[in-house]
Amino acid sequence: MNALLQLIAIATLLVLGQVDSLRPGEVLVRIETSFGQIDLAIDTKRAPVTAENFLKYVDGRFYDGGRFHRATRADNYKPNLPNRPLLEIIQGSINPARRGEGFPAIPLERTSKTGLTHVVGTVSMPRDQEADSATSGFVIHFNDQPSLNHGGMRFDDGQGTAAFGRVVAGMDVARKIQQQPVKEQALEPPVTITRAFRVKP
Repeated sequence: MNALLQLIAIATLLVLGQVDSLRPGEVLVRIETSFGQIDLAIDTKRAPVTAENFLKYVDGRFYDGGRFHRATRADNYKPNLPNRPLLEIIQGSINPARRGEGFPAIPLERTSKTGLTHVVGTVSMPRDQEADSATSGFVIHFNDQPSLNHGGMRFDDGQGTAAFGRVVAGMDVARKIQQQPVKEQALEPPVTITRAFRVKP
C-alpha cells in the first residue's frame, strides 16, 4: 500500500511539474500535517552535511508524530534593529518521545560555502549560541533574512545558520500554520506532523 501511495504521489507531482523542478542533488521530502502537506527540496549537493543529517531523521521516522511548535510574525516578534529584524518562520521538531534517540549535533555549513541563502521559502536548521549545535529542528522562512546568512549579525558570532533546502509546494499550508494561535511564540496547540518521508522518483 505504501508503494502504491508513493506512485500516486509521484504521478501527482509529475502532473504539477514539481519533480521536474528539482535541481541536481535535491531530494523531495513530504511533510504531512492536519492542515495539508508541504513538499521540501533538500539540497544534498550544496549542503551535504545538513541535508544528510535531516534525511537521517526523516528515514528514521523521527518526524512522524513530531510537531510545528513555534511561529513568529509581526504580531508576536519584536525586532531589535539593525541586527535582528522581523523574523517570520515556523519551526518543526521531531516526536518528543524520541528525543533521547537523536543524533549528535553537526558542524555548521555556512551560507558563504553553500551559496544557499535565507529567502522566502528557504528551509534551514536552527542552532544555539554555539555555531556547531544544530541537531534535528528545521525552520521554514516567510521573509528574506540576510541576518541569518554568514556575516549577518542575528547571532553575535556572525556565522548565521545553515540553509539546506526550499519549499517547492505547500507554502500556503505553511502560512496557514504560521497564522494559528500562539502563546508568545509557541503554537498553542502545536501542529502535529503526521509523517515525513522521501518521495522517490
